[in-house]
Order: sequence, then structure tokens, then C-alpha cells
Amino acid sequence: MKFGIIGSGSWGTALAKILTDNGAQISWWIRTEEAIQQFKARGHNPHYLNAATFEIKQISFSTEVQDVIHNSDVLLIAVPSAYVSEVLLSLPKNILSGKKILSAIKGILPHENVLLNDFLSTHFDFQIQNYFAVLGPCHAEEVAAEKLSYLTFSGINETDTKEIATHFNTNYIKTVVNKDIIGVQYAAVLKNIYALGAGIAHGLEYGDNFLSVLIANSADEMAGFLRKAGIMNAEVGYIDHENEVSSSHAHNNYAASVYLGDLLVTCYSLYSRNRTFGNMIGKGYSVKTAQLEMNMVAEGYNACKCMHFINQQYNASMPIASTIYKILWEQLQPRKGFEKIEKYLV
Repeated sequence: MKFGIIGSGSWGTALAKILTDNGAQISWWIRTEEAIQQFKARGHNPHYLNAATFEIKQISFSTEVQDVIHNSDVLLIAVPSAYVSEVLLSLPKNILSGKKILSAIKGILPHENVLLNDFLSTHFDFQIQNYFAVLGPCHAEEVAAEKLSYLTFSGINETDTKEIATHFNTNYIKTVVNKDIIGVQYAAVLKNIYALGAGIAHGLEYGDNFLSVLIANSADEMAGFLRKAGIMNAEVGYIDHENEVSSSHAHNNYAASVYLGDLLVTCYSLYSRNRTFGNMIGKGYSVKTAQLEMNMVAEGYNACKCMHFINQQYNASMPIASTIYKILWEQLQPRKGFEKIEKYLV
């Protein structure tokens, strides 16, 4: 199974490290020839995760997306959601025929308000049977440091999902498999929104006691949306002990790592760019200033607007996410917004 990677940010670099640590030969699209030459000279990504070093002989670099696709069986897409259209729409419509797609995107495509699988279906007639997603809880920085982490691989074709997951098993990565391909993607989108909220609360100098209540209520709000969207995996306490090898309980248990675990780490970790972005907003930075200061994409910013419109068809009760949207997109003052949120929390 030959892997190609589209995207060279922190998360794409971390996943490339896992694959090459397992001895894989990979094809990797990086936008500029200058970055490729720096990568080859230094043995690491010149812009992200400098601690992650690579055997350059295992990597075939290219500035041409089509070359990477042609040389791959599984295409791992790890560009920020806002740039997917720019990268892919110029490609021939049949270029993904016979390929498998592994999404490492944790956001909604903002120009169309859709998940990546829906975008691929519309523009490339790509079937969801060949679509998979890789999710956390897993920060790229900890992967680079080889700290024990868990990755969840989701797809409706369980056999293929398990096969893909085996290529990411290392002494510092354990893999989990589930079938909830839509639910896990929405959970990954929502946890970034709630992490923005946790960051705003921190910037406003709320304490840990409040933060724990905020996150607990955010988890409940997330589960409520998943149910409204027809995703019936928001059940707590169910574990399939007969199938622990494939960790199928992650498909049924909302308290599993891919749902609640990813929410917790994104809200609490200092590595979380969404929490960092929110912290700046809480301290009084404008959105534009916070974006310039970070020089990295906080997926939750666009996601809260996308989910605001997506939820109009589901009508789930989402006062926390709705207030975060108003703070970031409708100029609601963070302090006033959180005074409203306080009244919703239980």
C-alpha cells in the first residue's frame, strides 16, 4: 500500500513521520521547490515540527499534486479545510478513480459548508466506501516527541480501515478502528469550536472550576447535535468486550477517545491552536490580529460559522457554539457572550 501526502503542515508532517518510522516509502506534495530543497538539506520540515527528522531516501517530493496522486494507493489529505478547493478543484475529475482517500482534515470546507467526503462526492464522484478519516486525540508536537498517543481510523469498510490503520502502528502510536465516518468528522469539527470557547474563557480569566463546567456542557451539546444529525453513537458506557482487538467499542461509546477524549485535549492542551486563538480573543485581540500573531490556521474559526448554517437544518440546541460564532463573526463582546453562556450551564 503506497501512501501519498497532500499537505506539509504540523499534522501532515506528524503523520508522515509515523509512516516513515514504519519503513514506508511515501510521496509528498509540498507547495514550493524551495521548501523541498530545505527539507532535503536539513532532514526535517523547514517550517513545522523541526524535531521530527526523516530519512530523505524514503520520500519522493513533488510540487505537483497530480504526481503524488498517480504514485499513491492511499492519498492522505492534510491541508487546512479552507484550502482544499484551491488544491483539488483544478484536477481532472477522474483522477481519484481507484484511489483511497484518508482525510486528516478537522474542519468543514467553508466555501460549501460540507465535510470533505461530500465535497469529493460532488466534484469527483468519489464513493464513501473508499473514504476514511484519521483523528485524535493526538497533537502533532507529541507525535514528533514520540509520546504515546492514540489515533482513531474511521471508515464504513472495516477491512480496509483496519488495513490502513496497521501502517500507523508504532511503539508510540496505538490505533483504534470505528465505522462512524460522519460522526467522528463532526465531532472533530465541534471540538475545535469548543476549544475556542475554552480559550476565550481562559483569556477572560475564568478559572478551572468554570472551565470544567463549560467543557462538560460542551460535550453534552456536541452529543445533542450528533443525535439530531442522525448519528447514533453518542452512548456512554457501552463497550464491546468481544472485539477489543479492533476497539469496536469506540464506535458505540461517546466517552471514547475520538469523541470526548479529543474534546478534552483540544480544550486543555497548550499545544491547541484553537485554545490559543480563543485565549487571544478573550484577552482583547481582534480576529485579524490573532490570526497574524499565530501564523497558523485555527480550524474552529471557520468551523463555527459553517456549523451555524449547517445546524439550521438540524435545529439542535447549541447555545455555546452559537455564542462563540457571534463573538467571532458578529462582533459580540466576549465578556457579554460569556455572561450569556453562564446562564446556560448546568
